[in-house]
Parts: sequence; C-alpha cells; structure tokens
Amino acid sequence: MPVKVLIVDDNPDILTLLRTNLQAAGFDTAEAANGRVALQKIEAEGPDLILLDLMMPVLDGWGVLERLKLRHNLPPIIVISASDSPSNIDRAQQLGVAAYVTKPFNLVGLVELVQSVTDQPTPEPAAPAGKARRTH
Repeated sequence: MPVKVLIVDDNPDILTLLRTNLQAAGFDTAEAANGRVALQKIEAEGPDLILLDLMMPVLDGWGVLERLKLRHNLPPIIVISASDSPSNIDRAQQLGVAAYVTKPFNLVGLVELVQSVTDQPTPEPAAPAGKARRTH
C-alpha cells in the first residue's frame, strides 16, 4: 500500500507540481487548498505525511499546526513556506514539524526529503535537498 501524502497549499500550480512528482515517486496523494479542508482530510483520510504551506486563506498553516499539536499519533509534517524567518522556523520546530523547507524549493530534494521522512527507498543516490532543514 503506497504512502499517502497530503499536500496543503493554496497555489494550484504548487499542488499540481507536488502531486505529479510525488505520484511519479510512488506516493499516493491528496490535496487541500486551505487549512480547514486539510483538517477534514487529516481526520477522514489519515495521511502518512503532510506537506503544509503556512500562508493560506480560510485557515493558515499556523492554525493547522496549533489544532494538531493536541493530537496523538500525528503523521510527520513538512512545512513549505516562502518565509525563511528564523522566528517562523523556531515556531514551527516548537510545534513539532519534521522539517521546514523554503520556497522556491529544490523539487528533487523535496521528494527525497519526503522519502527520507517516510522511510521510503530512494531509487537513485540522494542529492542535496537544497534549502530543506530537518528539525528532528
């Protein structure tokens, strides 16, 4: 059974880019364009990993992280954000994210980071993840 990744971003181009590349790497994907939909999908579908944008309408990524911090058995969360502010990175780490990746991101590196966090085999030798920062 493939590993399921929930992609949460309000930019349709990023959703498509990540979905296409993660599916090509053998992952099953689901998408949400805002935090409210993401919380519903987390509850209903139980993804194995969440890729989470921070700046979105309706409910932003911070709101999602705040609501999820009280739950047990959460999947790993990788934040993908345009902000590389040290205070945002520290806050995300305090909320338990597995990694913080800044936009623009290295797509190959991001797919390899997802493979690493979910313990999926990497088909080729790993390349540097670009601007990705593992937090755990």
